[in-house]
Amino acid sequence: MRATTPITSRPLDLVYFTFFLVHIPATLLIDLQALYCPSFTPDFIRALPRFYVQMSNDPLIGGVLDLLGDSKHFIWFKTFLVIEALFQLPVFVLGARGLWRDSRSIYVLLLIYAASTVTTILPCLSVLMSTPITTAQTITDNVVSVTTFQRLILLSSYIPFFIIPVIMTVDMAFRILKLTTIGIDATDGKKSS
Repeated sequence: MRATTPITSRPLDLVYFTFFLVHIPATLLIDLQALYCPSFTPDFIRALPRFYVQMSNDPLIGGVLDLLGDSKHFIWFKTFLVIEALFQLPVFVLGARGLWRDSRSIYVLLLIYAASTVTTILPCLSVLMSTPITTAQTITDNVVSVTTFQRLILLSSYIPFFIIPVIMTVDMAFRILKLTTIGIDATDGKKSS
C-alpha cells in the first residue's frame, strides 16, 4: 500500500480539485436551470441566470433559457446540459473525492470526463466567437450580439473550462500510460522469473 500524498503537495491535482468544487455550484445554479421545472425553482435561484445574461448577454445560457429568443435553436446545447447533469456533475463529486484521497483509480474517469468536456466546450466557444459584436444595426434588427467587453467576460469565463480539461486530458493520459507501463513491466518480470 502506497502512502497518500497530501493534495497541497500535488499542484495539478489541487487545481483539478478546486476546479471541480467551483464547477458544482455553477452547474447547479446556472447551467442546469434549463432542465429545471420553473415552478419548483425558487425565485432567487431563477434570478441568477437572468442577472448573468443581463451582464454578459451569453448567447448560450440566454438562448437555452428563452432569455434571448426562441430556445428551439439551442436543443444541441440543452443536450450538452443533460450530459453535464447526468455525467459531469457526478464526476465533479467523484473526481474531487478521488483527488482528495490521492486515488489513482480515478484517473480513467477523469480522462473520460476531460476528453468529453473538451469536445462539448469547443462548439460553445465557436458560438461565442461567431456571435456578432453589437452595433446599431444588430440592435435595430434585434440580432443577439455582444459588446467587446461582454465577449471578454464570456471568454474569460468559458476558456478556463476548456483549458483545464485539455490539460487534464493530457495529464491523465500520461498518468494512465505510466501505470500501464509499470503493470506490464511487473507482469513481464513475473513471467521471466
